Amino acid sequence: MTDPTTWLTQEAFDRLTEELAYLKTEGRRTVTAKIAQAREEGDLSENGGYHAAREEQGHQEARIRQLTAMLENAQVGEAPAAGSDEVVPGVSVTIYYDDDPDDTDTFLLGSRELVGLDDSVDVEVFSPQSPLGAAILGHRVGETVSYIAPTGKPIEVTILEVEPFTR
Repeated sequence: MTDPTTWLTQEAFDRLTEELAYLKTEGRRTVTAKIAQAREEGDLSENGGYHAAREEQGHQEARIRQLTAMLENAQVGEAPAAGSDEVVPGVSVTIYYDDDPDDTDTFLLGSRELVGLDDSVDVEVFSPQSPLGAAILGHRVGETVSYIAPTGKPIEVTILEVEPFTR
C-alpha cells in the first residue's frame, strides 16, 4: 500500500483549499444550472448540452474528491532553500544511472500540485513515495543509491545536482 501523504508548500495548500471551496460552492451551482437549462430543452437522450453538462459535473466531482483526499493527507512544509544539496520534496533533481553515466534524468520530486503546475508545463514528476523518489529522499549530491524498479530489476543512481524547483 502506498503512502497517501502529499507534500505541499503553504502557498500550494492555500491555493488548493481555495480551489476546493470554489468547486464545492460556485462550481457546483454553475454546473447544476447548466444541467437544469439543458433539461428544459427537452428529450434528454439526444440532448448534447445535457450530456456535456453531466460529464462536466462528473469531472468536477472527481476533482473535488481528489482535492479532498490530497488536502486531508497533506504535509505542509517550507519550500526548499537554495544552496542545499539534500533531496527533499520540491527540488529539481538530476541523476545518472550507474550502468550508463551518460544517461541522466532531471525531474521534480514531489507533485504537480506542490508547485502549482498545470498541463502546459512539461516537467517529469516523481512522487517521494515512488521507488526512485523513496530511494533518493534525504540523500545528497554525490551519493549513490539503489532501488528496485517495478520490473524487479535493481537500479543504482548517483545524484548529480539538487536545486529548488522553479517554473
